[in-house]
Amino acid sequence: MNEKVENLILEHLRAMRADMRKMADDIHTLRAEMTATRAHMAGVASLQDHDHGDIAAIKVRLDRIENRLDLVD
Repeated sequence: MNEKVENLILEHLRAMRADMRKMADDIHTLRAEMTATRAHMAGVASLQDHDHGDIAAIKVRLDRIENRLDLVD
């Protein structure tokens, strides 16, 4: 092959390698962000479950209070 053609091919391959390295770095960053997002969502779901439990306990106590005060229909 002509030396200019070989150099041109090598130049393109180097550019492609650099682009692929940047894409790999971007993918790594996206994975880290997705992991953080999943952890945050799990925390929110856990808090929501806890809040549902608290609300259920409050409803039970309110029903008992209403029964004691004869406020039930």
